[in-house]
Amino acid sequence: MAISIRRRSPASGAHPGVSGPARVDRRTKNLTKRLRPGDIAVIDHRDLDRVSAESLVAARPAAVVNAATSISGRYPNVGPEILVAAGIPLLDEAGPEVMTLRDGQPLRLDGADLWQHEHRVATGHVLDEESVHAKMQQARSGLAEQIEAFAMNTMEYVRKERRLLLDGVGVPPITTRLDGRHCLIVVRGYHYKEDLETLRPYIREYRPVLIGVDGGADAIIEAGYRPDLIVGDMDSVSDGALRSGAELVVHAYRDGRAPGLGRIEQLGLDAVVFPAAGTSEDVAMLLADDCGAELIVAVGTHVTLVEFLDKGRDGQASTFLTRLRVGGKLVDAKGVSRLYRARISGVMLVALVAVGLLALFAAIASTPTGQAWLQVIAARWDDLRSAVVGIFT
Repeated sequence: MAISIRRRSPASGAHPGVSGPARVDRRTKNLTKRLRPGDIAVIDHRDLDRVSAESLVAARPAAVVNAATSISGRYPNVGPEILVAAGIPLLDEAGPEVMTLRDGQPLRLDGADLWQHEHRVATGHVLDEESVHAKMQQARSGLAEQIEAFAMNTMEYVRKERRLLLDGVGVPPITTRLDGRHCLIVVRGYHYKEDLETLRPYIREYRPVLIGVDGGADAIIEAGYRPDLIVGDMDSVSDGALRSGAELVVHAYRDGRAPGLGRIEQLGLDAVVFPAAGTSEDVAMLLADDCGAELIVAVGTHVTLVEFLDKGRDGQASTFLTRLRVGGKLVDAKGVSRLYRARISGVMLVALVAVGLLALFAAIASTPTGQAWLQVIAARWDDLRSAVVGIFT
């Protein structure tokens, strides 16, 4: 969906380009929470990924200024393509100085130059469809190198976490009962909103344990449900979700440091600490598997190699191995939506109603009062039929 950006022309007596207040943050996922339509988003995001780009597009900024390179060539990340296709100007490689800008400062993007009033604060490269296409072609040629690095990271993770992966050593006890139940793990990732919508019949029928991974807890609440468990480093989940009554599991570093635990304590809440390498979605899957979940349905998690690389950090190798560890219990949400159908189909529902009406008719006919009603109805029907016949004869 293209977004129309209002541009000012010199003939109107104003400066050319697009203007708006600055919104600055090194973490794109934090910035999108406070970004408003017409703002100029200033980010420092090397290899802009799909999820971040879709969040930016949803906020409808006037422009995006990236201090880093949006496509480094490591792999074909699709974030810049999404921004350009939406009609949002993207200034690339603007330099680290732009991150010193303050929120609310008026900015103007004119071509490759970023201005604050009459002062040019940065110059970069404007990415358009042609330049993005050329960079993506170059990135695809270097994908084999990234696969090799991915394999090396995978072996390193096996070395560090073999006891956790193979024997479940280190998984903390929790109070939420998962044994023998379905678990739905929600990550605020690829197409999570659409997947949650298609899974409504499944959630209604099976009532799985709802596990939100950081911001995935807010996604569960936005969909009209309440999370049973919230797992993560607690940096992108709202206070409201944390106070929803869900059991909290803080993902800590392997050495036991848990920065997210301080936030939980400030809110006056209790939490279980789970030290582990890898990502929070790995921790959620390992926790569900070790606690005896019968089936694990994943929403918004990473499935393909490009999606693993799109996270932009080496730890994604752990997600690959975690999926192997969980094995046949794990089902991607898209597979569930394609394979699952409600147990009562429309035809069966109609047949059920018809059988019910026949049973009701038989019950009425078996009583003296019911027989009297049927005789009255039959007499009225004969009168109506005689009147219709008389009209046409």
